[in-house]
Amino acid sequence: MCGIVGYIGNQQAFPILIGGLRRLEYRGYDSAGVAMIDEQGELNVWKAKGKVDDLVNYCSEKNVTGTVGIAHTRWATHGEPSAQNAHPHYSQSKNLAIIHNGIIENYADLKAKLISKGITFRSDTDTEVLVQLIEYVQEKKNFDLLTAVQVALHEVIGAYAIALIDRRDPNQIIAARKQSPLVVGIGEDEFFLGSDATPIVEYTDQVVYLEDGNIAVIRRGEPLKVVNIQNRKLNPEIQTVDLNLGQLEKGGYPHFMLKEIFEQPECLTNCMRGRVNVDTDNVVLSAVIDYRRQLVSARRIVIVACGTSWHAALIGKQMIESLCRIPVEVEYASEFRYRNPVITSEDVVVAISQSGETADTLAAVHLAKQSGAFIYGICNSIGSSIPRATDTGSYIHVGPEIGVASTKAFTGQVTVLSMLALALAKEKGTITGDDYLAIVKELHEIPEKMKKVLEQNGKIADLSRIFTYARNFLYLGRGYNYPVALEGALKLKEISYIHAEGYPAAEMKHGPIALIDSDMPVVVIATHNAMYEKVLSNIQEVKARKGKVIALVTEGDETISRIADEVIELPDTIECLEPLLATIPLQLLAYHIAVCKGKDVDQPRNLAKSVTVE
Repeated sequence: MCGIVGYIGNQQAFPILIGGLRRLEYRGYDSAGVAMIDEQGELNVWKAKGKVDDLVNYCSEKNVTGTVGIAHTRWATHGEPSAQNAHPHYSQSKNLAIIHNGIIENYADLKAKLISKGITFRSDTDTEVLVQLIEYVQEKKNFDLLTAVQVALHEVIGAYAIALIDRRDPNQIIAARKQSPLVVGIGEDEFFLGSDATPIVEYTDQVVYLEDGNIAVIRRGEPLKVVNIQNRKLNPEIQTVDLNLGQLEKGGYPHFMLKEIFEQPECLTNCMRGRVNVDTDNVVLSAVIDYRRQLVSARRIVIVACGTSWHAALIGKQMIESLCRIPVEVEYASEFRYRNPVITSEDVVVAISQSGETADTLAAVHLAKQSGAFIYGICNSIGSSIPRATDTGSYIHVGPEIGVASTKAFTGQVTVLSMLALALAKEKGTITGDDYLAIVKELHEIPEKMKKVLEQNGKIADLSRIFTYARNFLYLGRGYNYPVALEGALKLKEISYIHAEGYPAAEMKHGPIALIDSDMPVVVIATHNAMYEKVLSNIQEVKARKGKVIALVTEGDETISRIADEVIELPDTIECLEPLLATIPLQLLAYHIAVCKGKDVDQPRNLAKSVTVE
């Protein structure tokens, strides 16, 4: 949530800043703004409620010249969405401008203190408090900007990624981070700033990921300088970003979400490359090899995650318990971090996050480390905070996910959890050779079977038009497919704004069955596995109450196909891998219903791609 962009160099900053904001639109936002210092030394701040296009239109007759600037897309926390509350924010004298991602928890106390000193506020945000505090310190002590930032941040409680420019020093940007991501791109006689690397890769692949407590002093014509709050000079590591512009474009698709749904066969092939080897009938994860003792001797595994990642964790729980015979608990990271959980040095805590920056999951990691647990991270974004905070882990390698509603990251997470379960089960000796080989071979075949599912896109699009009327949906599944029902319901809620709930199919009789009538579509995952007869009974109960059934069945199924109103066929596969196939029609169903309803599929209201604040 929120997007930060910055530039200093020899080019005009405005086009670079606007292009960067467009790259960060996937993070979710409600307003946008820019601040630049022009050739006359004026600090101009322009901002608008709405999309980046609204900002561009507002700036069409404004002075947007200058070779240094910062820009921001805001997701409202303190203060309603408005131009007044949009970033950047001026200091009282208008000498300073700041952009900020995060939350200043003690902003009310700081604001009261500053008001008592005669400072007037223009917005309702916590961010303005920070820039006013920095200027107050700067003027009272006659400090330079870096020192004023360091002193001010000592007084701040909360999370932040900030960037500041000073009208009196147009050759400098000061940036700092704590619990919120910030990346510096290093070009030829120019620097770039971003919440992640996506606004930067068009210009350079050389980046520095700032660590917690880092402050970057970015000066025109000088090497990057990084210090901490105590002003100790640090030696940042310059990394090469493996990201290309093609991954950040729609590639002919109408939406990123549809592109990313269709990318899943290739993404899972990339995820498994070098890890699943059918020729040798083997799964190799370097983390399991390097940390065999810690993983094999685990008393239990606790998985912490949020949202879609939590649903992937529920599937991972069943696989690990079934194949490895280790008890697994799945926790919402937001609850885990405040629950005083019982964690010991014999536990392995697995943290799952697409972005690697999810605030609650990162806090859960730190809590678990304090208790002595071994931490395993499963993330997509290389160089993000969670991989750096964990003992080891696995990247899912599905490429940048731009659509706010997660698709390929979910199947990538499930794939990594499947590989982890297989590798660990083999090390522990808790799986027979025949079962191991069968799952390995079938996992390797999943991308091709996904392509067969995607061939039904047109059918699902036609089907979706029938159900745009619905105000509620029910999703049912059992065993490995219960989390798929949860994920399918979440996708529909996220992008179509239709209320939907996922349940274990047997739980329908314990309450939700009261909702069933002719206006209630019920999506049932009814593949031909050990629970088939049970799910068949649930479908019959829905039909007896005039419910409309959309059934996901195994190819060749005749029984349920005669009962259900609509049927989507899936290739046959091993039960534990069914979620990788079953989730795709539900992603497509949600997508097409949302499109039919005219919704903004890639940027649904009120949502952010990466939840970096509580």
